[in-house]
Amino acid sequence: MRKKGVKNKKYSAEFKINVIMDVQENHLGYNEAERKYDLPHSRIQKWERIFLEEGAEGLMKERRGRACKASGTRKGRPPKLDKKVEEDLIAENQRLRMEIDYLKKLSALVLAEERKSGKKR
Repeated sequence: MRKKGVKNKKYSAEFKINVIMDVQENHLGYNEAERKYDLPHSRIQKWERIFLEEGAEGLMKERRGRACKASGTRKGRPPKLDKKVEEDLIAENQRLRMEIDYLKKLSALVLAEERKSGKKR
């Protein structure tokens, strides 16, 4: 449990990258890195996961705070698509699926016609 009045410490992106690079280059375990940098190993694990998934830019994003109720977004996250854009994408997806189905049926008909005409010869 945290002590009263103690705030979360904010680390710079350069520091996070230096810690992760040190862990990877020197093959440090999380416990060794925890002792060396005086950080909880869960924080180092989280930084490493973000670094591997998103690269160095991911460590530069602000991830603290609650999601906004209105838009459902959080600081550092890309905003959701506009409702109109989302509806257009859904409609386009449906049209493309219909086109694929049509082309499959046409291909099957052409193949059946070729087989039919090939048997007569």
